[in-house]
Amino acid sequence: MQIGELTKTSLLHKRVLRLMGNRFEISVMAQDAAHADICIDAAVEEIQRIEKLLTTFKDDSDTNRINALAGISAVKVEREVVELIQRSLKISHITQGSFDITYGSVDKSLWNFDKDMKSLPDAATAKKSVRLINYKNVIVDEKESTVFLKEKGMRIGFGGIGKGYAAEKAKTVLQQMNVQSGIVNAAGDLSAWGLQASGEPWTIGIADPEARDNPFSSLNITNMAVATSGNYEKYAVINGKKYSHTIDPNTGLPVSGIKSVTIIAPNAELADALATPVMVMGIKAGLHLINQLPHISCIIIDDNNKLYTSSNIKIS
Repeated sequence: MQIGELTKTSLLHKRVLRLMGNRFEISVMAQDAAHADICIDAAVEEIQRIEKLLTTFKDDSDTNRINALAGISAVKVEREVVELIQRSLKISHITQGSFDITYGSVDKSLWNFDKDMKSLPDAATAKKSVRLINYKNVIVDEKESTVFLKEKGMRIGFGGIGKGYAAEKAKTVLQQMNVQSGIVNAAGDLSAWGLQASGEPWTIGIADPEARDNPFSSLNITNMAVATSGNYEKYAVINGKKYSHTIDPNTGLPVSGIKSVTIIAPNAELADALATPVMVMGIKAGLHLINQLPHISCIIIDDNNKLYTSSNIKIS
């Protein structure tokens, strides 16, 4: 019997830690704690490696080296960063810019999203704040492995896709170590594979925007990923209306009307990347998009707690 093969004696081993500025929870099914620890250590090391590439908090990261030379010259970066950017640009295309890694260019001085925020900027000011956000100005040379931002002041960031990417890469490391079953949960962006010791799929709770510790529903999944984007953690209430911290890159104004979006997809990177643009696009356009994508499902809760789902989903 290979190490890591799931048997009735396998137990769930779990570790919670802070990575990429977020709470990560790594769970693996294994027959002994020592082997589980070795596997989880390897997953953590992989996440830390990705964080060094993508972080905006260190000058020597690939992300910040690209940003530092925006409008000046192309920057040679790791092949996987080039490939991640290419996939990001494809998502920008299919979401008509509602997902855009150049969101780092937004003028953050306009937004604090707390109880002291009493008004929105006028439309012209808001639009000006996002003038440098444009995924079409990200030039990738696949052959040379370089990335160039066409305008000075442009900045990319992977906040909308990085955690999902890290979760997926960590899962791959664990599977290569013959971990047959587990979950990598990156602050709510999670990838699950295999089965519980009982032989049943994993049960994933869908957060209630009003009470995150009390899921309003659940899904049974295996070999799938789930990501949720919502306005329940950071928002502002202005004239009785709740505004999410998510900014529409097309207008520069915060989105409203949706409390949370949950995406179920074959991998965590894609689930993570689709959750926010559905919030930006709104219920009708967001569901229309998801219904056109194979193997993708979506659950939306609006500001009135009404539930909407894509055409291919069943929830309990």
